Amino acid sequence: MTYPHIGNYGFNDEDVESRRCFLSAFIVKEYCSYPSNWRSQGEVAELMVRDGVIGLEGIDTRALTRHIREAGALPGIISSEDFDPVSLLAKLKKWPGIEGVNLVAGVTVDKGYEWYQKSWSLEHGYRDDNRADERLVVVYDFGIKYNILRLLKEVGCQVTVVPAGTSAAEVLRLDPDGLFLSNGPGDPSALGGIVNEIKNLVGRLPICGICLGHQILGQALGGKTYKLKFGHHGSNHPVMDLTTKKVEITSQNHGFCVDVDSLGGEVEVTHVNLNDQTVEGLRHRRYPLFSFQYHPESSPGPHDSAYLFKRFRNLIDENCGN
Repeated sequence: MTYPHIGNYGFNDEDVESRRCFLSAFIVKEYCSYPSNWRSQGEVAELMVRDGVIGLEGIDTRALTRHIREAGALPGIISSEDFDPVSLLAKLKKWPGIEGVNLVAGVTVDKGYEWYQKSWSLEHGYRDDNRADERLVVVYDFGIKYNILRLLKEVGCQVTVVPAGTSAAEVLRLDPDGLFLSNGPGDPSALGGIVNEIKNLVGRLPICGICLGHQILGQALGGKTYKLKFGHHGSNHPVMDLTTKKVEITSQNHGFCVDVDSLGGEVEVTHVNLNDQTVEGLRHRRYPLFSFQYHPESSPGPHDSAYLFKRFRNLIDENCGN
């Protein structure tokens, strides 16, 4: 974390975005042991201990970030027992890295479930909506953030979440009106089995993808992905909508990207990153589908792109004939 003082407002379970923390480690410059916020349920360290996340304090995280920006993403090791640099480097060299590794298997759910919760408000907190007369959207969980599900509920969708290994045939048996591909960690090129299932769903129903879901959809449409020198992380990335020429400030968290030169003529790039011109959005010229690399659900982050959930609902309505 590049902000110098972390933990001031603690944590609360209402704000968590997944069933537990999936971080390997959390590095800060200075940690606050005495949070002060009316919604705080405890220290960030308590949450880390609960979920088995390693913490490290006292690092100049801004200098570290500048180094990564110049040298590219680098592996690292944290130890509280072995302090021998030679030994630690030997251990680090044995780490296989994340390229070609399926990280989704470690974060997806074991079985499907229905989602009813809508967005939080100061007056009412979270509200449940279990109406069954809405458009049914099946959501693949590749490591999903809960606010994606809440915003799908906000635009009038009945939401069923399924594990990453769910087959196309199983999805179609649910008779959904639309399909949503979630965010998630790791290298999309390691997910060939998932990509093949999504290929079998392209053209069958409206599809929308976020982040890893965008990369999976890009591969299902014939594209390829590659690893960025250093990933896009943070909540202030400018993205241009090439149709309207409007710029949105977006939240991003990815280390891989869709290769624009690998896409066929029927796939149109709709959004680009203004920092490095990488692909941020796609749509198909014939099929009812689109995707985006960034996080329109925010939580945390700007809300500039939240309209994309309504766009997906409208696409479903058009495909259903009303």
